[in-house]
Amino acid sequence: MFSFSFILLFSLSLLFGHRLSLAHNNSLNASKTPFDVGVVLDLATPLGKMSEICISMAVADFYKTHNNYTTKLNLHWSDSNQDLVDAASKALDLLKGAQVKAIIGPQTSPQAQFLAELGDKYHVPILSFSSTSPLLSTIQTPYFMRSDSSQMKAIAAVVKAFKWREVVLICEDIPHGNGVTPYLTDELQEVEARVSYKSVISHLMSDDQIAQELNKLKELQTRVFIVHLSLSLSSRLFFKANMDGMMSEGYAWIVTDSLANFLDSVNSSVIQTIQGVLGVRPYIPISKEMKNFSKRWKRKLLNENPDFDRLKLNIFWLWAYDAVWALAKAIEEVQQTRQNSIDLAGLGVSEIGPRLRDAILKTNFKGLSGQFKLINGQLESSTFQIVNVNEKGERGIGFWTASQGLHKKLKTYSTSKADLKPIIWPGESATVPKSWKKLEIGVPKRYGFTEFVNAIRDPQTNQSIVTGYTIDIFEAAVKELPYALDYEFVPFKNEDGKQTGNYNELVDQVYWKEFDAVVGDVTIIANRSRYVDFTLPYIESGVALVVSVKENRNKAWIFLKPLCWDVWLTTGAAFVLTGVVVWTLEHRINEEFRGPLAHQVGVTLWFSFSTLVFAHRERLVSNWSRFVVIIWVFVVWILTTSYSASFTSLVTLHQLQPAFNKISNRDYVGYQGGGFVLDYLKTLGYEESKLKAYSSAEEYAEALSNGTVVAIFDEIPYLRLFFANNENCAKYKMVEPIYKTSGFGFVFPTGSPLVADMSRAILNVTQGPTMKRIEEKWRMPETICRDQPLPISSSLTLDNFWGLFLLTGTASISAFLIFLLSFLFRNKHVLITRDYGVSFRQRLIAIISAFEIHSKARTQRHLSLHLHQQTKKAQKTEEMGIYRSRRKLSINRLCTSENKEGPKKDKGTAGTEILNGNLGYLRLKTTMELEFQNCKKRLQSRPGKFQSNSVEDT
Repeated sequence: MFSFSFILLFSLSLLFGHRLSLAHNNSLNASKTPFDVGVVLDLATPLGKMSEICISMAVADFYKTHNNYTTKLNLHWSDSNQDLVDAASKALDLLKGAQVKAIIGPQTSPQAQFLAELGDKYHVPILSFSSTSPLLSTIQTPYFMRSDSSQMKAIAAVVKAFKWREVVLICEDIPHGNGVTPYLTDELQEVEARVSYKSVISHLMSDDQIAQELNKLKELQTRVFIVHLSLSLSSRLFFKANMDGMMSEGYAWIVTDSLANFLDSVNSSVIQTIQGVLGVRPYIPISKEMKNFSKRWKRKLLNENPDFDRLKLNIFWLWAYDAVWALAKAIEEVQQTRQNSIDLAGLGVSEIGPRLRDAILKTNFKGLSGQFKLINGQLESSTFQIVNVNEKGERGIGFWTASQGLHKKLKTYSTSKADLKPIIWPGESATVPKSWKKLEIGVPKRYGFTEFVNAIRDPQTNQSIVTGYTIDIFEAAVKELPYALDYEFVPFKNEDGKQTGNYNELVDQVYWKEFDAVVGDVTIIANRSRYVDFTLPYIESGVALVVSVKENRNKAWIFLKPLCWDVWLTTGAAFVLTGVVVWTLEHRINEEFRGPLAHQVGVTLWFSFSTLVFAHRERLVSNWSRFVVIIWVFVVWILTTSYSASFTSLVTLHQLQPAFNKISNRDYVGYQGGGFVLDYLKTLGYEESKLKAYSSAEEYAEALSNGTVVAIFDEIPYLRLFFANNENCAKYKMVEPIYKTSGFGFVFPTGSPLVADMSRAILNVTQGPTMKRIEEKWRMPETICRDQPLPISSSLTLDNFWGLFLLTGTASISAFLIFLLSFLFRNKHVLITRDYGVSFRQRLIAIISAFEIHSKARTQRHLSLHLHQQTKKAQKTEEMGIYRSRRKLSINRLCTSENKEGPKKDKGTAGTEILNGNLGYLRLKTTMELEFQNCKKRLQSRPGKFQSNSVEDT
């Protein structure tokens, strides 16, 4: 009895307390200032209904825990009916009729784009929790705030982890779908990948049209697909992909959060169609509050919508919950106390809008979805979860964060697939799909020079076996790639086993997508690069000319070949110039350069040309002459040594000469068929009727030997093989000119990421020891005939010596000009005279005569001095007596002639007569000079008779 009374009393107290609490809350709510907020959702959709429940629960939960707030949200609900126009109309009604000061929603990105413009125009904050299109830029619409999913970075990290280089994007034909393209492209470029193809799917397309689009995708080379479609459209797409066999082994599918957020809510039939798919979605942190809310949300959902038993809480609804809390906090901070009207007709704006927007942007708290903080008006997810769909549904395999990258567990970092949990790929395969399907690589079917490519059929397996120099380089480069590459070689041949077309047609197969690539001895030329991409060349090339050789029997004038004709002429002119300048400088003072005219010319030329072999014996008196000759001897030495080296090379190496030094357009010329050389020869002006095609080195040799063609045009790599036979080195020669080409490369479709990867791999191969082993295996010679010079050495030209000739010419002309100016200055009285009756011709003759007279006098003086020095050691006894007597006689004659002739004698006449008499008798000793000095004094004492210079000459 007591226990029953106690229980009854306790129950009554609880009931009474609850009623008192409700009454207190009602009184508080009645005292709160209402704040009108509009809500625009598609209330008929599951997402709209779930959002409505979350928003209602958020308002109740917030004011239950914040009962001291003075403001309260007053929600005005509007159904947009999944229509853009209705969404815009309902938003305008809320702004004009209910005069709301903020709007929560809308639900889709296209609707949000229009409402964002309304909010920016009327200064009304718009909070959207489910519109994640990157096109909604908060820079252009500052009053629009949304949840931004930066999932493209996470998707790019997944692509990088599995070393995929190409992906196909499948998106919906709406702004929300197309808007991800530039962002995904940029993120993939950061990880060296690209979007090779973009497929646009519309909700208006029928299932057959979707199947046709999938068939197009199936023909593509890429096997990795990124799907950015709505839930309903994704379900239709994957259903058709299963029927077309595109959910089998070798394919990889990645879905964005548009589908990944609902993986735990779709029915089992949809799950069966997306087995092996990877999903990227924002990560929901598990907390006590979130678990409690999830239970209450699920209970209320089932009470109101019993058919939604499979639906589970996702990030969108949690964002809606947190957005309500953020708006309620901001409203309380603003503490609006008066009603603000918005005059739409007058294009008025909300007065509270800017302050409310700033308050929302400053809001920072820990919500159910994680930390709620707007950055540039966007709520960015810091962590994404990577899930893999299997028979039991979704399964988490790892996480991605901006700071830590891709990882199996939080707080670790990696970009490798090894740090993710095991993945079951489509077709229940554990093997990572490759970025491309098995590549069909075309190779040429060659009949000659098979060392490069040789495609034969195995009689046992009936399969093609492809070997060769280029094949080994390609396979070595593939091993250098950071990922596996599956391929097979397909010979470019017809049913008869012959090559279907030429190399241009083989390259065109890549453009027409008949081949995924071409590997072989394909030359990189501009015309081909317009339609396809080439890797870096793995071997250098160029077009050269091969001709037959003959023994050089015409050797009579070979000594002239080391120097060109301009060098010979310039050298001869320099010899003559040097001789003339030396004669000019020595003629007045050197007896060896005097005499008859023929003698002077002979001595001048002999002296100049004898310096060629350094055999000149003439004595030089003038210092200027010595200076000129020293410079000239140096130039001659350089010329002779250069000539000797060139002549030695010419005689030693030029044993054989081309049979044809110049090929005309009328001569028959051979080339290798199937390549680009034919078109190249046409551009050089050769007629096609004069061109003959060959395919092997043996055919080359036969055509050149029997005279069918006078020359063969081909690329240097083939000619190296041709000259690898030493017999061909003795019979044929490769001559200039050599036309450069870019070399051999591998062919890929335009824009293929394999081009850059293979180019880097080729560099690693060609610069390493692998290239040496491949060359030795296929006997690729490094040079063409080691004993055969290539190219043929040419004669030395004036360009090689113009500096030397400038040096000797400057020295000779400078010395000549200095001598000429000095001579004219000493004889200026001849040129400058007051006698106007003397013509210029007479003055010129007088100058020349003066040059000759002074030349004789100075010659005699220099010779006298020379003889005087040479006879110093003569015997004293007999010679001194003879010299004394002859000296007296000379003095007496000098004095006697002076007394008789007087002033009638010209200046210098007496001295000249004595010199003409006995010049040799002037070699007297010091004892005889006294008598001569006395006579000199007597002569100088008679003015006007003799000049002092005459006496000095005497």
